[in-house]
Order: sequence, then C-alpha cells, then structure tokens
Amino acid sequence: MMITFQGLAKLKASQVIFEDAFVASDPGTLEQLKELSSRRRSIEFINKNSCVTEAIAREMSGGLTSRSEQNIKNLEQYLPLLENLIGCVDLIKGHPRVVGWVSDLKITWSSPLTSSSFFNNRSPKLHQINDLRFELGMALFLYGALLQDLAREVLCTDLVQSTSLFRKAAGVYHHIAHEVLPNLQHNLRPEGPPEALTTVSDVFSLICLAEAQAVAATKAEQKGTTGGLLAKLHCGVSEFLEKALCNMQVAIKNCKDISSHFMDYISSCKTLHELESYKYLAESLKSDGQTGAAIGVLHFALKSKQKHNKPKEESWRSVYNQIIDSMTALLQKYERENEVVWHEKIPAPDQLPSPEGVKIVSCIPYQPQKWERSLVFKI
Repeated sequence: MMITFQGLAKLKASQVIFEDAFVASDPGTLEQLKELSSRRRSIEFINKNSCVTEAIAREMSGGLTSRSEQNIKNLEQYLPLLENLIGCVDLIKGHPRVVGWVSDLKITWSSPLTSSSFFNNRSPKLHQINDLRFELGMALFLYGALLQDLAREVLCTDLVQSTSLFRKAAGVYHHIAHEVLPNLQHNLRPEGPPEALTTVSDVFSLICLAEAQAVAATKAEQKGTTGGLLAKLHCGVSEFLEKALCNMQVAIKNCKDISSHFMDYISSCKTLHELESYKYLAESLKSDGQTGAAIGVLHFALKSKQKHNKPKEESWRSVYNQIIDSMTALLQKYERENEVVWHEKIPAPDQLPSPEGVKIVSCIPYQPQKWERSLVFKI
C-alpha cells in the first residue's frame, strides 16, 4: 500500500527570452539563443492551459501518448541547451555586462512545496533568483517530479519499469543537490523556494529510493516471498524515510515556508511501512512456530504506532486504517489459535525481535547531456 504527495510537478515558470537579454556576436549564436527560448517555452506551458489537442501533442512528441512522457521529452530537449549556455557563460561570468544579462532574464519559478502554494493554488508565490543555476536546478526538479509521475502511471502494468523510473528520479535529485545547487546557496534567503535548498533535493532523492524499494517489495510479495524478507524490505523503506525526515528538519531551519502537509506525508509514509514491516515479521515468526512472539510483535506495533497522530489527508488515513485493521485481525486470529492450540507465553516487550532493514535499491546516476555549441557574445 503506497501513498503519494500530489502536485510536485506543478512548478510554474515565468517567460524567459534569452535572445532579448544576451547580446549575440554572430547569427549562429543568435539562432541558438532563439532555439533555447523556444525549448524553454515548452516548459513554461507544462502547467498552463494549452490549446494544443492531445492528437497534436502526440504528433509533436513523436507518438508519445502519456502527458508525463511528452513533458519529459520537452525537458530532455531543453536541458542540454541550458547546460551549454551555462558552460559558455561561466567562461565570462565575471564581466559586469554578463551579470546584467543574467539579471535581465528575471528567472522566476513557483514552488509547490510552500504552504502558501498549497493553500492558494490560484496564485502561487513566485520566486526570482538571478542565477542560471537556479534555472537549471528548478528545471531538473521538474524533470525529477515528472519521472516520479510516470513511475506511478506505469505502477499497475510494469513494476520493473516503475522501480527504474523512481531510481532515475532519485539520481536526478542527487545530482541537483550535489552538482547544481551548492554554488547557489549563498544567494538564498529564508523566504526563498524550498526546491533551491540542497537538503530538500537530498530529501527527494531519499523519497524516490523509498518509493523504488516499496515497488520492489510489492513485486517480491507477488512472487510469494517469505514474510521475513518482506519485513526487511519495508523496514528499509522506513529507514530511507527516517533519513529524509532528519534532512527536512535541517531544511526547515533554512526555509520559512515549507508546507507542513509535505512533512505529514513523509511521516505518514514512514509509519505505514513500519507497520507493514511489523506485520510481515509477525507472519514470519508464526511460520517458524513462534506464535507467542508473533502475538507480542503485533501487540507492540499496534500499541506504539496508535500513539502517534493519524495522517491528516483522508486518502492517507484510509490506507493507515486498512493496515491497522489488517494487523488487528491478524492479532485476533493468532490469539485465538494460541488459546486453543499452542498455549505459548507472550515475551516481554524488551525480549521481542524488531524488524531489521535491508536496502536493495540505489540511484541511477543522472548523466547531464551537454550539446557542445560555441556561443559568442558582445562584451
């Protein structure tokens, strides 16, 4: 049972026209700046109402039917051009005119992670940072979010592909945190977008790994894998999310406006997989003839987890209640069997086994593509 945080890909970007800001020295450079603006325009329209029909969009994307796939392709055509521009600008970035050109771009993005955006979808708060690496970071963040969306789309039909897409998204977020954003941190203010923080990208990398392992656990369950291994897999998911929660505590200190709804998502997801790990551990113990220990584990898990607040969102709370009901029914079944057949003593809480986590997924490293094209400017 998986829960999701909706709307991560609803990043919105204001218009950027590169050829109006940068002064090209030759027709070739001007043409490449115009192409960059054209590719950027397709990104700007991702979360806007478009008059383009599904048939036209499919034709423009080479036959892709999924809107997520179409948007991913648009980004994959834009990102290499942006990487090339950044490489050329880095060679002359100390020049005052270049600083002015970048400032004239007025790079502005919204954030779906702020409480103001979550509760006011009609007019999300916009954040402007005059740095091309902010543009690259936000475009890559959108790319990662779209990969997550696609992973969920294919979840019902191809678990292997879904796992790979989550791992790929994890690699994108890891790249943002460690290769793109570090040089931007000195420009950030507490009221800035959470997506511009390295810690937040690290959080999303961990969340994607958790999602990938959760899908792997689902596949293992379908194959009839024993409860002992399933307990370890779900415990591994909760360990990924525990680390994500720790990183979010750091991020909150550096950003004033991170949505509490997002924090509730991570915490709820962690709790759900912890419960799953205890349930499968109990089943494994029962299979090994340790009925008393299985009963003790279920008692402990239900008592400890029900002390925590339930998820706030109704769909998440529904999944939580399903797991609680399932574990309660299992406990009652084991207790009846123990009363009639086994008569085993229930171990004390400090003598009960706990789930041990195992992590079987890792990032698929993001390899940035850079179209090597010479850009010459008048400076």
